[in-house]
Amino acid sequence: MQDVILIALRFVAFNLAKVLCHFLLEMMKASKSNFYAYNTQLQPFANELRHNMTKAEVCLWKFVLSKKQLKGYTFRRQRPVLDFIADFMCMELMLIIEVDGITHWQEEVVIKDEHKENALRQAGFRVLRFDDEEVLNDMENVVRELEGVIAELENDRVKEVLPPPTPASGGYFFWGGFSFF
Repeated sequence: MQDVILIALRFVAFNLAKVLCHFLLEMMKASKSNFYAYNTQLQPFANELRHNMTKAEVCLWKFVLSKKQLKGYTFRRQRPVLDFIADFMCMELMLIIEVDGITHWQEEVVIKDEHKENALRQAGFRVLRFDDEEVLNDMENVVRELEGVIAELENDRVKEVLPPPTPASGGYFFWGGFSFF
């Protein structure tokens, strides 16, 4: 009898834990109200990483992401998010860019990267990954890919903001003094 009760209690505890995890993940959606899931406890480590960036990270930062060089968007480097530190983050686009060196090919690091990417996506971020070699040897293609993703994200945001045209208006709608088909 005690075994049955113990099994039932484990089942209830397991399901309660699943519900609680789901609830916490939903609450942890990154947004302006929670400063995009900023983790203050990781700030000292992020500061250290900011001062010890890899050559590829420095190049991407200096030539593409700093000073609003990429389509006028502000990127932050080594940004604490959830329980991770993102290499680069644009809050406005909810975009995270990771630059992976050779250590990211190790199996245990690949598993950690997958976990990090899944958690960031569940929080609402779009995650892009580039290898060090890509950044150092083919920056034009990296920039082209970034611009393409940013265009997608901008297009998605416009779709969220603009209402669809109504048949009563003949397919036109007005927004901010402009008419659209």
